[in-house]
Amino acid sequence: MNTSDQAPTTATSLKSKRLVKDITRRGGRTPFETKLVQAGHATPEQFDRAVKDSQEQNVPFLSVLEQILGQQLAPDITRYYKRQQLFELRVLYGIEPIDPAVEIDKFDISNLSALLDSNIIPISSCRDCEMLPLVKTENSITIAVVSPDSYKVQNEITRILKNITVIKRVIAREDFHHIFDEIIQFQVNKSAKAEGAISDDDLQIKDDVFNEDITDADQGDELMVGGENSAPIISLVDKILVKALKEGCSDIHIEPQEKDLCIRLRKDGVLREYFFLSEGKRLPRNIVNAVISRFKIISNLNIAEKRVPQDGKLKRNFQGRRVDFRVNTCPTQNGEKVVLRILDNSNTQLGLNKLISDPESLELMQSFAKRPYGLILVTGPTGSGKTTTLYSTLAECNDPGINISTAEDPVEYNLPGLTQCQVLREKGMTFASILRAFLRQDPDVILVGETRDAETAKTAIEAALTGHLVLTTLHTNDAPSSIARLEEMGVEPFMASTAIIGVLAQRLLRRICDNCRIPYNPSQEELDRFGLPSSDLEKTFYRANIVNREAMLPGQRVCPKCSGSGYKGRAGVYEIMKMTERLQSAINKGATTEVIKEIAVQEGMKTLMAYAFDLVRNGATTLDEVLRVVYTDKGREAEERARRGKGLECDNCDAMLTPETIECPYCTTPRTF
Repeated sequence: MNTSDQAPTTATSLKSKRLVKDITRRGGRTPFETKLVQAGHATPEQFDRAVKDSQEQNVPFLSVLEQILGQQLAPDITRYYKRQQLFELRVLYGIEPIDPAVEIDKFDISNLSALLDSNIIPISSCRDCEMLPLVKTENSITIAVVSPDSYKVQNEITRILKNITVIKRVIAREDFHHIFDEIIQFQVNKSAKAEGAISDDDLQIKDDVFNEDITDADQGDELMVGGENSAPIISLVDKILVKALKEGCSDIHIEPQEKDLCIRLRKDGVLREYFFLSEGKRLPRNIVNAVISRFKIISNLNIAEKRVPQDGKLKRNFQGRRVDFRVNTCPTQNGEKVVLRILDNSNTQLGLNKLISDPESLELMQSFAKRPYGLILVTGPTGSGKTTTLYSTLAECNDPGINISTAEDPVEYNLPGLTQCQVLREKGMTFASILRAFLRQDPDVILVGETRDAETAKTAIEAALTGHLVLTTLHTNDAPSSIARLEEMGVEPFMASTAIIGVLAQRLLRRICDNCRIPYNPSQEELDRFGLPSSDLEKTFYRANIVNREAMLPGQRVCPKCSGSGYKGRAGVYEIMKMTERLQSAINKGATTEVIKEIAVQEGMKTLMAYAFDLVRNGATTLDEVLRVVYTDKGREAEERARRGKGLECDNCDAMLTPETIECPYCTTPRTF
């Protein structure tokens, strides 16, 4: 009866109590375990699980144990664990241990940072070998090391610290990493504070900054200049960041070459090379590894890993504002290349009316933002302003009565009234998982920063079909190509055509400097080249006044507004495809991208090329910029086909006409040419 039902539970309980008594009676496997069990803080099973998880996850034991117990351990327990840990280290290595909580004077962060700056031990060696210089005298140096008997550590100490007495102190691994992270953060903050004081004169690099003859430099001695933590390298990296921010650049490229180092900055969509020594010489090859390592240190990347790409982030304060950098490294034949994307939106003004200059396109996009449900796609290459357009669209529908949620990587704009989530792939927070969570959060409008996989695409389509307004981005060349891209991801054409209410494709053209631009009348040959009508012969176009500084005459001045580049700022070029019944029918029947584009133009879509040519006519940019960014022979052919097709349709009854028809045979309406 009840006795038999309770017997297993009673037996298990007695067995557990007997196990605790046995372990307590024999003193436990370790004194710390005995103290935990006797005090009733943990059971042997919890202790074993903490040991196992700590080893598997490479996480400090106490952190894992507190997570399992669901509470913090008492201070006397943690102090006892630390004493026991240091005692075991003394017995294991025969070296006096060191505790940062006790010998506080030896772990002053500013002093330790100064020791690393002196490059007694390169910071890369400190990280790889888990050792740290503590005190330096004339004849000796005291270092804290995690594994003093490691062959790698001993070999590195012998190689670096010659003709000096080395005093070793063993330190717990978690203590080392805590102190090391504090030092790195101290150096990053110190470097960020110094950036605001750098003037234009300070950005110049002298030949003797690296204390070497560039022509006779030994290409094999990669850390000849003192390493990634030496003053010249720190100064150079700071100058690169400041120069990019002062110039208003969007990207920084650190590119190792076979014989030198090339540094390029992307300004207004065009890469330009900066940072030369005298006579136009590039920076020397033997500083490449030090510069790359410095960028990886301040971005919290693994400087020892050079064989696989890495992604990191960097935050700086510049002129009273916070600037974020997205960092990526990629191994190349000549070393690791580092590219930093600058996410500085302090000067960006949100609003569709500030981006789209064409009144019809603006009105169409604003009407999309007022829809209660559906999918709005924004397409274009990286760096074309898609995120700014998305947030400007959100600003149109941002209202206290609307719940707006966004999933981004990273969060680039902070807008009041929005629920913004950062993608953390290592924690399982992907675009798709966040989007699924949003659907249970009573949303009205959802923004998905990027759609690159089938799961995210299908979830976004389903959300748009179930009463939500969804905004997201795709990487395609133009608006009609987005249908084929979604189909490639596994989205059925009929679902895409039903969910989509509009697709916006965009590019950024350099805006011609209105202070020094050169007016001219285009020739017929130039118009024929771009497929422009002869009526543009009477229009005034403009050329950029680009000054070649090397060929400047004495006394010649450059434009103070654009510094002789001929361009200042950028203007958006937009192609907005509205989903109509005719388009939806064609997509459901499996129409190709060319057919979809032709129908869209006939339905009133202004192509990227047409929008760009309007900017040229308005004096905002040049034909050279159109050719560089948006002009393609295929695009011109598609536009001409659509134009011919539009002329072969009756304006009154939509009947198809033949090329020789003068008036419609059905309603006698004169044909429009």
